[in-house]
Amino acid sequence: MVAPETRDYLAREDVRAATFSEEDPDPAAIGEALRTKLEDGALLVFIPGDAAARFGTACHITPPQLAFLCALNLPTLPVAVSLPAELRLATEPASRLPSAIFVLGKQLHEGEITVAAYQENLLQASEIAFSSRQFLGESLAEHILIGLKRHGHVSIHDGSDDSSLSYSKLLAAAIALSREIRGATDKKRVGIILPPGKGGLLANIAVLFANKIPVNLNFTASQDAVQSAIKQADIDKFITADPFVRKVPTFPWPPTRDLLLIERILPDIRNRIRKWFLLSSILPTSLLTCLLGLRKGGCGNEEAILLFTSGSSGEPKGVPLSHRNVLANVCQFGTRLSLPPNAGILGSLPLFHSFGSTVTLWFPIIEGTRLVTYPSPLETKRLAELIHEHQLNLLLATPTFLRGYMRRVDPELLASLDLVVTGAEKLPTNLARSFEKKFGKLPFEGYGLTETSPATNVNLPDAEAPNAQTPVIQSSNLGSVGPFLPGIAVKITDASTDEQCAINESGIIWLRGANIFPGYLNRDDLTNEVIIDGWFKTGDVGRLDENGFLYIEGRMSRFSKIAGEMVPHEVIEGHLNKILGLDGEEERKIAVVGLPDEKKGEVIGLLSAVPSDVPEQEVVDMRYKLMDEGIPSLWCPKFIIPVDNIPVLASGKLDLKACDQLARASQSSDSDAGA
Repeated sequence: MVAPETRDYLAREDVRAATFSEEDPDPAAIGEALRTKLEDGALLVFIPGDAAARFGTACHITPPQLAFLCALNLPTLPVAVSLPAELRLATEPASRLPSAIFVLGKQLHEGEITVAAYQENLLQASEIAFSSRQFLGESLAEHILIGLKRHGHVSIHDGSDDSSLSYSKLLAAAIALSREIRGATDKKRVGIILPPGKGGLLANIAVLFANKIPVNLNFTASQDAVQSAIKQADIDKFITADPFVRKVPTFPWPPTRDLLLIERILPDIRNRIRKWFLLSSILPTSLLTCLLGLRKGGCGNEEAILLFTSGSSGEPKGVPLSHRNVLANVCQFGTRLSLPPNAGILGSLPLFHSFGSTVTLWFPIIEGTRLVTYPSPLETKRLAELIHEHQLNLLLATPTFLRGYMRRVDPELLASLDLVVTGAEKLPTNLARSFEKKFGKLPFEGYGLTETSPATNVNLPDAEAPNAQTPVIQSSNLGSVGPFLPGIAVKITDASTDEQCAINESGIIWLRGANIFPGYLNRDDLTNEVIIDGWFKTGDVGRLDENGFLYIEGRMSRFSKIAGEMVPHEVIEGHLNKILGLDGEEERKIAVVGLPDEKKGEVIGLLSAVPSDVPEQEVVDMRYKLMDEGIPSLWCPKFIIPVDNIPVLASGKLDLKACDQLARASQSSDSDAGA
C-alpha cells in the first residue's frame, strides 16, 4: 500500500509536483490518487532526468521506471524528443539545425497502457521526428562532394597493393572520371564489377558525379543471377579492371567494347585530374556542385544506387535505394556508433552487399573516417595485419568470417579494435564468447536488410556514466540484435492471422523509416506485397523485450507450416548443433528444410554434411534428444539427406534456394526408387 502521508500529499489542491519511486509496492494506489488531479484538468509531466545513453536513444526512462509508470494506469501521451545536434551528418551545416524536435505520440488510454505499447508508440513518434529532417531531401552526390572536400587530408589505404590515396585526390580523380562515364553511355545506370579497394570507391563516386546510378554487381553469383541483374538494371557499360577480369574468368563478362577498364582510362586523363585537383581545392563547394550539375542528378526520394538481393530464396530482386534512404542510414548508423576522431575502419565486405555499400563506401567519406580496404573478407590473417598496422577501430564482419580470425589470427593483432560488429547471419552466443575469450573483444550483433539500406538495429557498448548515481540505458544484450537505430518505427503482426499484436509477442516484423526503400525495381507485384500503408514487411519473425531489444527468431521463408503450426527451422538447427557438438565448427554442417507432405502440409528434413553410417537410426536418436530439449515431436526431422557440403552464399548466408533444390531432388529420387 502507498504510505498515508504520500496519499494525503497528492490529494492537496496546491500540489504542483509529485515524488514517487518505482520501488513503491503499490503503484495502482498512487495512480488512483493522481487520477483525481487529472480529472480536475491537471497535466502530469514526467521528466526522466539524467541518464547515460548513446546518441539517438529514443527512451531515456530506465526499464524499472517505465514499468512503474505503466503500472499507474493513467492516460499517457508519449513525447519523442529528437536532438538534431546529436543526430547529424558531418556534412550537414550545424547552423541550420533546430535545437530540438518534439513529436507527440498517440494517447494511450487506461487499460491499454503497457511497456510494449509505450515503446511502440514512442518509436513511431521518434520516426516522425527523424523523418522530418531537411538533409533527407538532399543529394547523396552533393554530400559525398562535401565530405571529400572537407576531409581531404583523410585517406583510403588499399591493402592489396599497399597504396594510399587522400580524399582530396580521390575527389579530383572522381570528377575527371565522371566526364568519361558521361560520354560512354546514355543509360541512367552503370555497372561496377570491382572488389573493395580504391578502384571500387573511385568508380562508385565517379558514377554519382556523372549524375548516374551505380550498380555494383555480385561477381560471386551464378551466371543466371548476374545476367538477370544486368537485364533488370538495363546496363550497357561496366567499370572494372583488366586484372580483375582475368581473376574471375567464370563471370559472364560482357563484350570488351562495353567494359570501361579503369587502369587504362586513368593514365589518359592524368592532366584533367591535375586540373580538377587544383580547382576543387580553391573553389567553394557550392560552385563545384553547380559546375558538376550534381543537383540535376537527383535527390530526396529519387534513386541514388541500385543493389540486388542475394537471391538466396530465388531470382535476385532489384532494390533501388534513394538519396533519402542512404543519407538516413549513414546518419542513423554513424551517430549511434559515435566513433572517435581519426577513427579507422576495415572495408573488406563486398560493395554489392548492402552493409559493405553503406558502411564501408558512403559512410567513411561523409563522416571523414580513415578507410583501409582489402578485396576479400576471407583472408583474415592479412586483414588482421592491416588492422594492426593502421590501428583500426572498427571491424565489420559476418559470424562466418569471424571463425577465420579465431583460427588464424594472434590476439595482439586486433588490440586496437574498439568495436567488432557482425551482421548478415545470426551470431551464435558460443562464438561470441569464444571470440571474446581469445581477443578480449565481445562481437556485437546487428541486423538489417538490403531493403532497409541496410542497418536497423545494432548492439553496442553501454554509454559511460559521469558518476555512480547516473543510471545507464542498456545498449547491448547478447542473443538480441540490439535496440533500434534512431528514426525507425516497428510493429508486429501475427504470422498466422496477419492481425497486429503487441511488439513483445512473436510475429512478423514491420518497419517504417526514412531508410526504407521505395519498392522493388519494375516489380509492383512484389512491392505491393511488402509495402502497405508506408510499412515494410521484413519477412522476419521476432519480438522486442522490455528493454526495447529486438530478437530475431527466423525468416518466414525458414518456417514450415505443419498441421497448422508454424515450425521455425533456425530454432531446430540451434538445438541440433548443440546435440551433435557442431557449435564450434568453422563451416555449416547441417540445414533444416521443409518439404511437401500430403497429410500434414510439410515435413521437416535435415541436410547433413556429417558422415553417418546409419542415418535411419540417427533420425530416431535425434528425435529423442530433441524431445529431451523440449522440442515438440512435430518439429523433429523425419529424414536425413546426406550432402557433401551445405550451400552458402559469399556473404556466409545459407543459400536457401540451393538447399531446397537438394532436398527436393532427394525426395524425387526416393519417390522414383519407391516406384
